[in-house]
Amino acid sequence: MLKVGVLGAGHLGKIHLRLLKESKKYKLIGFHDADSANGKKVSEEFGYPYFEKMNDLIAAVDVVDIVTPTLSHYECAKRSVEKGKHIFIEKPITHTLEEARSLLALEKEYGIKGQVGHVERFNPAFTAVKHAIDQPMFIESHRLAEFNPRGTDVPVVLDLMIHDIDAILSVVNSEVKQINASGVSVISQSPDIANARLEFENGCVANLTASRISLKNMRKSRFFQKDAYISVDFLEKKVEVVKMKDAPKEAGEFDMILQNAEGLKKQIYFENPSIEINNAIMDELESFADAINNDTVPVVSLKQGTQALEVALKIIASFNPNKI
Repeated sequence: MLKVGVLGAGHLGKIHLRLLKESKKYKLIGFHDADSANGKKVSEEFGYPYFEKMNDLIAAVDVVDIVTPTLSHYECAKRSVEKGKHIFIEKPITHTLEEARSLLALEKEYGIKGQVGHVERFNPAFTAVKHAIDQPMFIESHRLAEFNPRGTDVPVVLDLMIHDIDAILSVVNSEVKQINASGVSVISQSPDIANARLEFENGCVANLTASRISLKNMRKSRFFQKDAYISVDFLEKKVEVVKMKDAPKEAGEFDMILQNAEGLKKQIYFENPSIEINNAIMDELESFADAINNDTVPVVSLKQGTQALEVALKIIASFNPNKI
C-alpha cells in the first residue's frame, strides 16, 4: 500500500480523503489544509490526522494528492516533486501554462509520476465506448450546470469545459490547428458561458459549449465518424451507438436501410455496450496507484493535463483577440 497524504480539505478534498481511507491500494497518512481552523474541524469530525505544516506531510508519504485551489497547485506540486514524491493533482493542472511546463520538467528531472484529475476519463459511459471512437470528424459537446458560487473564481472554460477538452484530445489523434471562441460574463467577473470551435490538423471539428448558469444540468458529447454516431451522456451515464454497414442483398422485414443519392444502400444497426457503474474518483486514484506500482504511464499524464490547459487558455485568449 502506498502512503498518501492530501493537500486541501475543501468539498472535493473531503471526498478524496474518504475514498483514500477506504482504498486497499493506499494508506492514508493524513492531510494538510492552509486554513488551520478548517483542518482541525475536519480532523475532529472524521478522524483523519491533521498536519499543521505542509512539508511535514509531504515528508511522511509516497504520494501527495493535491486538491487545493488552482492558484496553489504549482507550489504544492513543486514542493512535493522536489522531495521525490509522486503527485496526483486536480484539474486544471496549474494556473498558467508556464507553471505546467515547469512541472513537466520537474517530473522528468526527479523521475516521479504524476496524474491529473480529469475524472470524466473514468466515467463509465465514456470508458464503455472510447474504444469505438475511431477518427471522429465532427464532435459536439454540451456541459451545462446550474449556478454554484464554488468555482466562479475562474472562467467556465477552466471550471467545466476543460473536462470535455481533455476527453476530446484523448480521442482525436491530431494537433489543434485553429480556435474560434466567445465567452460572456453574466453573474461572475469571469465568463459564465462559453462556446468554442476547435479545428484539428486532420480535419476534425469540435464544437464545445459550457455554461454554469443554466436551468438544468447537462453533460453530453456526440461523436460523428465514418459509418458511426456515438453519443455519451456523462451525467446520466448512458450511451447511444448507431452504426452503418453495407446493406444485405436481401433485407429483412425489420432491417433499417438507407439509400443515398448515388444509390448506395447502408443498413443501420444499434450497439448497446454494457456500462459498469463505478466511483470514477476512486478509479482515477487507484489507477494512479497501479501506474506507480507497475511503472506504467498514468491514464491522464501531466503532459496530457498540460495539453488540455493549453487549449483551454487559447480558448480564453480568443474571447478578446486584442489581448493575445
